[in-house]
Amino acid sequence: MFNSLKGKLDSFFQDLNRKTITEKDIDSILSDLELILLQNDVSLKVTEEIKEILKKKISGKKINLLENKRAFIKNALKEAIREILSSEKIDLIERIKAKKPFVIMFVGFNGTGKTTTIAKLGNILKKKGFSVVFSASDTFRAGSIEQLEKHAQNVGIRVIKHRYGGDPAAVAFDAIEHAKARNIDVVMIDTAGRSEMNKNLIEEVKKVKRIAKPDLTIFVADALAGNSIVEQAEKFSDVGIDCSVLTKIDADARGGGALSIIFVTGKPVLYVGTGQGYDDLKEFDPELILKNIF
Repeated sequence: MFNSLKGKLDSFFQDLNRKTITEKDIDSILSDLELILLQNDVSLKVTEEIKEILKKKISGKKINLLENKRAFIKNALKEAIREILSSEKIDLIERIKAKKPFVIMFVGFNGTGKTTTIAKLGNILKKKGFSVVFSASDTFRAGSIEQLEKHAQNVGIRVIKHRYGGDPAAVAFDAIEHAKARNIDVVMIDTAGRSEMNKNLIEEVKKVKRIAKPDLTIFVADALAGNSIVEQAEKFSDVGIDCSVLTKIDADARGGGALSIIFVTGKPVLYVGTGQGYDDLKEFDPELILKNIF
């Protein structure tokens, strides 16, 4: 995980052989660092923020001959990235315990692993003793309902569905009413995420949100999407998201996705997808990200 970013940063630190840090040195260091970050899917906005934080930490500092300059710069960069990754924690389990039914709505592009993530999280919640129902509110994409049903069957969760082309908000409404009538703890709503970002999609998702009034809206993003993850996050931020799930992080050699998504949305990453199995959804830990980078 994150082998590319880690490798390039290791080389970067090895090349730091000057004895003092001057203003000229800082500009050179930041320029080299900027290129490394951009090459590893860290968005331009995040790169600029990291550079500003780092410049404040090292500007005006002098390192004498007895000090380890590489360690100093490395620690400063590590703290800068930790600041980016730090965000308010969401205790999902406690929130679910406080309200019934607890409604979770999932948004994001097709192909990001949204439906699989719903199944994974549903599986986790079921194992913790919660009852769950899925809402098949992606009535646009061919095969989407069957895909959700297959996952639901595998984890033993019921799906509320309508026909293709139907009103996705109506499906969500029925799923919530079903949960109320049967004292079910959690409703998890799948939504459409066409390959292209268009206004109709966003308006459709906004309508589902108005009707369902979810207690939590989760944006699902693919760690392999590169810098396009920023555009996706910005678009779905118009819907109003509370947190994110970053999928396929186990296959991400570059590592910029987590940094970019947290900075752009201003919201925490709740979970990361670490594999294909239903148990391969782990709580996000900023320290794990840092460990893989440094």
